[in-house]
Amino acid sequence: MQIGEFLNKISDAIVDPLIRLMFAVVSVVFAWGIFQFVANTESDEKREQGKQTMIWGLVGMFIMIAVYGIIGIIL
Repeated sequence: MQIGEFLNKISDAIVDPLIRLMFAVVSVVFAWGIFQFVANTESDEKREQGKQTMIWGLVGMFIMIAVYGIIGIIL
């Protein structure tokens, strides 16, 4: 077995599902931030908290996409 085949199997079995799971978690965090932002129209503090949650969700999404791309380049 060559090292490339081995890395592809590890990527398919472990890394890809893990990245997809983390992307799903980040998507839920982003959606929660949207909910906080929209549901708390009367409270500026809670809207700001929702905005920060959305920003961190977007940062997490960017990181997951970057990791997925870097792994694709390595493989």
